[in-house]
Amino acid sequence: MRPFRLLSLVLAVALPLVAAAQQITVSAAASLTDAFKELGPKFEAAKPGATVRFNFAASGVLLQQIAQGAPVDVFASADQETMGRAAEQKLVDAATRRNFASNALVLIEPAKDAVGIKSLQDLAGAGVRKIAVGKTATVPVGRYTRQVLEGVGLWTVLEPKFVQADSVRQVLDYVARGEVEAGFVYRTDAAVMSEKVRVAFAPTTTMPVSYPIAVVAESRQKALAGDFVAFLSSDAAREMLARHGFGKP
Repeated sequence: MRPFRLLSLVLAVALPLVAAAQQITVSAAASLTDAFKELGPKFEAAKPGATVRFNFAASGVLLQQIAQGAPVDVFASADQETMGRAAEQKLVDAATRRNFASNALVLIEPAKDAVGIKSLQDLAGAGVRKIAVGKTATVPVGRYTRQVLEGVGLWTVLEPKFVQADSVRQVLDYVARGEVEAGFVYRTDAAVMSEKVRVAFAPTTTMPVSYPIAVVAESRQKALAGDFVAFLSSDAAREMLARHGFGKP
């Protein structure tokens, strides 16, 4: 075989491998959708030749996917509990775990024909027939909601009104479409549909809404995955997260 043809064959085989080596998949909480979609190109610009792909869903669902062997390089959760389970199961590299943002729980109503909820106790009134909440088993916003409502003795009282949602964005959609009278989401989610929902108030949570991130233990691109985790601590990333309504970690 001529040297030129041999070189061409080597390059034909090697180039796809090089391209694949520059790609990572980030599984991130649904509430991070808009912010991370904007952050992706910024990270790629800072890392020429690198590509970042995102997989958005409820944190608990993402954890299940990783546990089942999904090819993921970075995991970003909307709560410490889910990331804690990931660490306990050795699904993430605990040494890479960092908190990168914070948020706040809010109660929202449809912007049109809102009941006018002023307090948590108002949720028990006849005017509120349905309340959208995240599934507590897999959706962090659902667990934050439960903590708040149990704290005032309303969780059991309101359970018959609950419409269970698979993610915080599904809660947002239920309220935006007027299918429920109220729902619990994060401050950042409410801002995404500010023309369709209104924030009634922000209840005080017993635990802060904190976002951790870590490199997945089985990642084949740990260096690039680590670069993404580090990127979220950069001034550029924090400025963009702030513009989307996220607070400091």
